[in-house]
Parts: sequence; C-alpha cells; structure tokens
Amino acid sequence: MALEGIHHITAITGDAPRNVDFYACLLGLRLVKKTVNFDAPDVYHLYYGDETGTPGSILTFFEFPGAKPGRHGDAMIHTIEWRVASEAALAFWAARLGDANVATERDGGALHFADFEGLRHSLLAVPVDDPPLAAGATDIPPEHALLGFHGVLAYARVPERSAGLLRALGFERGGDTDPHWRVTGAERHAVLEYDPPPSERGRTSAGTIHHIAWSVADDDELRDYRARAMAAGAHATDIIDRQYFHSVYFREPSGILFELASRDIGFAYDEPVESLGEALKLPPQYEPLRDELERRLTPLRNPRTPVAS
Repeated sequence: MALEGIHHITAITGDAPRNVDFYACLLGLRLVKKTVNFDAPDVYHLYYGDETGTPGSILTFFEFPGAKPGRHGDAMIHTIEWRVASEAALAFWAARLGDANVATERDGGALHFADFEGLRHSLLAVPVDDPPLAAGATDIPPEHALLGFHGVLAYARVPERSAGLLRALGFERGGDTDPHWRVTGAERHAVLEYDPPPSERGRTSAGTIHHIAWSVADDDELRDYRARAMAAGAHATDIIDRQYFHSVYFREPSGILFELASRDIGFAYDEPVESLGEALKLPPQYEPLRDELERRLTPLRNPRTPVAS
C-alpha cells in the first residue's frame, strides 16, 4: 500500500469567469465539476482535470468574489508542477501563453508562468512511467497537452521538522540534505520539494494554494494513513464525506495543509462523464437552497457545453 501521488490541489480565485477562461480555455483542462464549497455554499468550488476527472490531474478552486491577490510565504505551496511530453510541448506552450499575454520563462526542460492572479506553474518535459492524464481540448494538439501533476514546490523555514511525518506516510528522499520528497504508488508518483521562504509573510487569498490532497484508495486506506499521521504527531480530522471522495485533513509540521482523499467514488457520482461540469451540482444538504444559490452565484458557462443555435 502506497499513496498514489497527488489526488488534487485546491487554490483560491477571486474571479470565477476569468478562472474558467484561463484553465479551461487557455490551458485546455476540462471543467469536470461545478459545485459549491461544502463549508461555505454561497461560493463556487470548481474542479478541472483530464477527460474523466482522474486523480492526479485535478486542480480545484474556491471562488471568493473580489478577493485581493494573496502572497506566497512560509508554510505555503508556491508552485504547481505539470508534466508535458516533450521539449516541443514546452515550445508550443511558450507560444500559446505568449499570444495570450502571459509572461513565461524557459529554464532548460521547464517552462514557468503564473495565472492572472499570480498562481505559479511550471511545465516539465520529464520522462515518467505514469499514465498520461490529458484533457481533449480541440485547439491543443494531443501531443502537447498537460499530462497531470508532477509535484509541488513549497516554502518551509525548517523543513526537517516535516521529515518524520512524511516518512510515516511513505515519502522518501535521496538523503538528509535532499529537499525532494518522493511518493511512489503502483501507477503514479509525485514530488514535494521544500524551498527557503521569502522574508515577507505570506497571505492566503486569490492566487494562492489552500491545500494539497494525496491519493488513497478507499476508507480502509484513509483510516490506516490517518493512524500513521496521528502516530507521527499530526492532529487529523475524522473522515469527511466530500461526495466525490472521502477526506482526512491535517497540517504537516511545516504548516502546509494536507488532505488524504479517496479515489473510489469519482466525479461521475452525480452526472455522466459525457456532461461533466455542465450543470451546477449540489450536495443533498444544499438542494433546498438551489434557487437561492443559483441567484447568488456568478453565472458560468462550461466551454465544453454546446451553445444553442
């Protein structure tokens, strides 16, 4: 039993329509679920990923309309790393992003950029054995599509504090001075790297990452990993039903919010794969509020939804 890499990453946006434009239209990810924050149902929770919403491809956003830009700092993930197939894919993305007035920086086999709120991304042309997780955007050649997460970069003032818990969860590294922690499942792996933080204090808001979720199979694995985390000193929640997966949350010793999320339910739980992300989906406890919520939420159209002629 091992963690199957990253299940999803959740960030914050202050502008859901622009967020859809950037991630679904420009980056070509599929909007696979349009729902609400289960803890604050008057704001969106948007999920993007590959064609079927496979764990390892899922980037999600809480929308807090008008939220001011945040700032990356200590105890925060600051960059999301994605895989692409080749150096040619990096050249394609440099041109596509440039045409959209998104600044990029090429660094060997990596292309760095940020979204319109400052959330940082890196595309990596790295050889991996993990199955590719690609969305089928019509204007992006399949050979250049994003292929799922490679890992994340995080700020930590004293990263060694996290070593015991990471080992308890099955992460490994090359040596005590290696900042790269790797988790390797049967099909997927991921990398967590710690960097020295800037002196300026971070601020969680638009353009920053709220938490990262690591992939487990089911409730049995959730209970096992929860016990491992607590034995290593974490203060973990009970298992929480998030409708499309079950979750456990805790902060690792460097302060980053970890989630363990199950992959046995999936996003086809309440709508067929063919129409993922088209309709607003609500958990049962909020269905009585549907009319009110649809009036309050910003109107959004999934780019995959056919437009009536």
